Amino acid sequence: MHKLEEIRKKHLKRIKKVVVKIGSSSLTSPVGGLDMDNLMKFTSEISDLWDEGLKTIIVTSGAIAAGIKYLGLNEKPKKFPELQAVAAVGQHDLMRVYSSFFYKMDKKVGQILLSREDTTKREQYLNIKNTIITLLDMNVIPIINENDSVALDEIKFGDNDTLAALVAGLIEADLLIILSDIDGLYSGNPQVFKNAELISVVSSITEDIEKIAGGIGSSYGSGGMITKIRAARICSFSGIPMAIANSRKENILKRILSGIDIGTFFVPEESKKVASVKRWIAFGMITKGSIKVDRGAEEAIVRKGKSLLPVGVLEVSGKFIKGDNIAIIASDDRTIAKGITNFTSDEILKIKGKREKNILEEFGCSLCCEIVHRDSMFVL
Repeated sequence: MHKLEEIRKKHLKRIKKVVVKIGSSSLTSPVGGLDMDNLMKFTSEISDLWDEGLKTIIVTSGAIAAGIKYLGLNEKPKKFPELQAVAAVGQHDLMRVYSSFFYKMDKKVGQILLSREDTTKREQYLNIKNTIITLLDMNVIPIINENDSVALDEIKFGDNDTLAALVAGLIEADLLIILSDIDGLYSGNPQVFKNAELISVVSSITEDIEKIAGGIGSSYGSGGMITKIRAARICSFSGIPMAIANSRKENILKRILSGIDIGTFFVPEESKKVASVKRWIAFGMITKGSIKVDRGAEEAIVRKGKSLLPVGVLEVSGKFIKGDNIAIIASDDRTIAKGITNFTSDEILKIKGKREKNILEEFGCSLCCEIVHRDSMFVL
């Protein structure tokens, strides 16, 4: 057996739950609108996986592309309110097609629309998990999409790659498959560099891997390879393997699951799987501000596993309240951690750089504790 296939097969044993993310470029035809042939292909392959006992969750794009065709528009709107309206129309049409195709295969589907805010509060975050797991237990295929009709940030900044990785981590999936219009991650942009080679297996996500990722492959999509690398990083911290492959290849899902050397396979971090609550802090919550710390605080956080104390704080940026997620920045502007703050930004400005004794004398015990406790911190 080829060594690369051995690596894949090692991480593809006992697969029970799979998240499949299907990008806009895979769902739309060159002339616009939904690609019915490719959609039928996906639903057929996913239906086969369910018949084999493999619980499969779909994270789908394509609402805006479907809405453009449905409304008879010549191009993608540039104004956000128009994008939101198009997404609202397109989402309905997209689900209509999914439902009708799966109905022919005797499968039921359930729709879940999410925005970034839905993952910000811990209770909501866990409610999403409970809903997905319950649908799976009821033999209903969850079809998840960003709520583009109301989530301005998602239209402006995100594709569904990050959402798919968050969902995979949330339900403790065994694999995330991202289907796109490219064969995988190349050593360089294949549209620019003719000698660029497909990378079969990525053992760890290094700075070099991040540097070669870039570019948007489709006029309908809003992500690129860099969003897929970010998704791979989330999966790695969650102990979940991930694969990127070309959606238009035949039986692509079964070929990936069988361990065949196709697309790019990302090996997960095995030595230190991150707890669910810390993955939520790192990737699920919106960052509301930041704190810059000195070298001593950086050493204590990164090397010694300590909490963040007021004495190590140099600067405070942004306005935030107790319970918000904030970034912890090193003196050279590197983000070293994220965590839930015990104080407001105004309170931290009062006590930054001060030792416990001085804080007690000036403010009393109410402001004398960790700014971010270690248990509520994710170190990057």
